[in-house]
Amino acid sequence: MTYASEGRQFDMRLAYAALIAGGTIAAINFGIRSGFGLYMEPISDKLGTGREVFSLAMAVQNLMWGLAQPFAGALADRFGPFKVLFWGGFIYAGGTAWMAVASDPLSFHLSTGVLIGAALAGTSFGLILSAVGQLFPPEKRSWAIGITAAAGSFGQFVFVPATRFMIDWVGWEETIWIGAAIALLMVPLSFVYRSVPPGGSAGASTDQSFGEALSEAFAYRSYWLLIGGFFVCGFHVAFIAVHLPSYVVDIGLSKDLGAWTLSLVGLFNVIGAYSAGVLGGKYSKRWLLSSLYLSRAVLITIFILTPPTTASVLIFGAVMGLLWLSTVPLTSSLVGQIFGTRYMSTLFGVVFLSHQLGAFLGVWLGGRLFDATGSYDLIWWIAIGLSLFSGLVHIPIREQPIVRVSA
Repeated sequence: MTYASEGRQFDMRLAYAALIAGGTIAAINFGIRSGFGLYMEPISDKLGTGREVFSLAMAVQNLMWGLAQPFAGALADRFGPFKVLFWGGFIYAGGTAWMAVASDPLSFHLSTGVLIGAALAGTSFGLILSAVGQLFPPEKRSWAIGITAAAGSFGQFVFVPATRFMIDWVGWEETIWIGAAIALLMVPLSFVYRSVPPGGSAGASTDQSFGEALSEAFAYRSYWLLIGGFFVCGFHVAFIAVHLPSYVVDIGLSKDLGAWTLSLVGLFNVIGAYSAGVLGGKYSKRWLLSSLYLSRAVLITIFILTPPTTASVLIFGAVMGLLWLSTVPLTSSLVGQIFGTRYMSTLFGVVFLSHQLGAFLGVWLGGRLFDATGSYDLIWWIAIGLSLFSGLVHIPIREQPIVRVSA
């Protein structure tokens, strides 16, 4: 079954198969790592350290993910996504298994930070969204990317409460081993992408070289604005995913509430990510992104200024879920819209590096400031300030395809 659009033929059977497999890989990838924050207390107790050591390992993970993402994207653009997904799944499973037996801070940082961080680049939405987006025609691309991002969020909804339950039932070390076995499922799923050529469909041709594409993007002001704005998304997502369970306990509420709140974030993010994909195909992506970040500023302000209750935490999780990864399909689609799809994996990988630099800072600074002050108050206010910054920085972005790609 083929579909013609703008002079190109799209293989829709391959496109939908990649959509299903990619969504499943994203759900496994995102679901497992979304539960890592639940291990903060038992692993910190095992290592005999404060929260900063665990936070630093998670920060290194996010940094390694970001540093490796442009290279994973470049390999996918050069050789196709299959091999990157295949080996990424193996490394993810191995790093997770090592995490269960790490007995000192160094081995914990190597397993959880370095190995899993590198594996995330080869199996996460940064690669999958580009691969899926390249297979769909422009009028369906934002929708397909939104569906894939929503699938990853569904993984968070399922895995986080399941992880909490398994920790209580069989223990945290055994739960990590189960996670490693599930991560290995990404390897056979990657075989769907054997037929996906480099740079998407064969019709996605351009006479640009790899170096010319990078030079073109780095000389374009709107690309830098995207890079700066996406930094804030990483800061928010990583800080909340890792530290919210501990924050909930600190304010006197149940430890199970943190897990259920993160699960709720994942559930509502299914709605948010899908809606963002649909809306991004109809309305201005820069204005949608600006509205999302400004809404985060309002939500976090209300959350930290109102008395903490079970209801307020759950409401925060639900609303934050709507805003959680809604930025991803919009940002990814905007990269493809401006620069075309030939080097979309690489160019989005560079933007995603900024996201992960923000994630590194959010995770590490959360633990550092907590150990220094005994409170998360300061980091919440920093998050609000960054929301305002990102809300403003997206407004001047030009969404039109640049002249060279358009020609």
